[in-house]
Amino acid sequence: MADQKPYEQEPNLLSPNRNIAPTSTILNKEGKLLIGGCLLSDLAKKYGTPLYILDESTIRLSCAAYREALCKYYPGDSLAIYASKANSSIAISSIIKSENLGIDVVSEGELITALKGGFEGGKIFLHGNNKSEEELLLAYKSQSTIVIDNEQDITELGRLIPRGETPVKLMLRVTPGIECHTHEYIRTGHLDSKFGFDPEKVEEILYQLRDCKWAKLEGLHSHIGSQIFELQPHQDLAEVLSETLLLAKRIGHQINDLNVGGGLGIKYTNSDDPPTIQNWVEAVARAITKACEKRNLKLPRLICEPGRSLIGTSGVTLYKIGSRKDIPGIRTYLSIDGGMSDNPRPITYQSAYEACLVDRPLHTPQETVTLAGKHCESGDVLIKDLSIPQSSSGDILAVFGTGAYNSSMSSNYNRIPKPATVLVHDGSSDLIQRREQPEELLRYDVFPEHLRKVI
Repeated sequence: MADQKPYEQEPNLLSPNRNIAPTSTILNKEGKLLIGGCLLSDLAKKYGTPLYILDESTIRLSCAAYREALCKYYPGDSLAIYASKANSSIAISSIIKSENLGIDVVSEGELITALKGGFEGGKIFLHGNNKSEEELLLAYKSQSTIVIDNEQDITELGRLIPRGETPVKLMLRVTPGIECHTHEYIRTGHLDSKFGFDPEKVEEILYQLRDCKWAKLEGLHSHIGSQIFELQPHQDLAEVLSETLLLAKRIGHQINDLNVGGGLGIKYTNSDDPPTIQNWVEAVARAITKACEKRNLKLPRLICEPGRSLIGTSGVTLYKIGSRKDIPGIRTYLSIDGGMSDNPRPITYQSAYEACLVDRPLHTPQETVTLAGKHCESGDVLIKDLSIPQSSSGDILAVFGTGAYNSSMSSNYNRIPKPATVLVHDGSSDLIQRREQPEELLRYDVFPEHLRKVI
């Protein structure tokens, strides 16, 4: 039913991206929400709000879905790697490693986090369109694969890698020129993009790399965007990558890996209808297999990079309701104790979410409200036209689908501390990122001596 609440729906355990709520979400006898066996209102009391909650079982089910689908539908070797930009922490990295996935990182901080979480370089892939010397050196020393994005990457690596040392493992990022129907800011595969080498440049770069003694080109990479519900663009990508693979082999490179990126969307609202993880993997695997067979190419290792679709629906954010403003005949604003600093997606991408009162999720809605953040911006609105039971200051509200790009894109706007993150599993809760304290926001401030004299 279209109007069915997310916590009333039978969870899709095989493809968690098709759920709105985490797979472990249930109601107790009093009709209150639990996730991972933990009562949400109790978590709010114990850890405070705003509070990020991640359901471990949902993350592990998503990992298994990718791993098993690749094994089922692709006849060659395969590897799913987690796009850690979606949500990065030592605890999450540890979970992903224990599920035998790889991980991709885009900064020194994300790379250090992956290493601290137990990853070894063989399963780490460094992305980025403007990598620093420190990032390149750390990736090389940890034996991670570096995805070269531009000519500066090549120049810098040629300068940094000592002569006679082990060659650096590389993957070449190609811009495929494929459009997909997603938000403008998260389209990364069309030709007008800051990422990757354009098609007319690829042959020249392949010849250049062939003559670099410090380089070992092992793979090709491409990515067409994020929060995608279409399958055809991924199938089109197979033609582009396999043609590039054929060119690379003719030039003399021993390419073993094809990385098709990620991009599979998730269900944020009842109107969203993303493909299952299985359907996505099947479409990609069959397209790569067909494209390689057509060119008489040995099947490469197929790599994909799920981020949002792996962790997005495992997350819920808890807020405490504060002030109310009624504008007769127009709208009612309910203000919460968080907003755009802990979830910038609504103001950035106009993203939509589902939410409810955690202790009265099934009560009949009695008012329609606009859920407003506490920041000094008129556009700091998390949800417009949210139907909920009559609410009061102090009530706890849960926003679903916040596992991806909420914590990782959070800020200290208005000098508001970032929330804590709690991992729930089997009735237990573990703090995996502690709440920032207001005084800590000053730790990098420097007070010049001449200003001290003024006061």
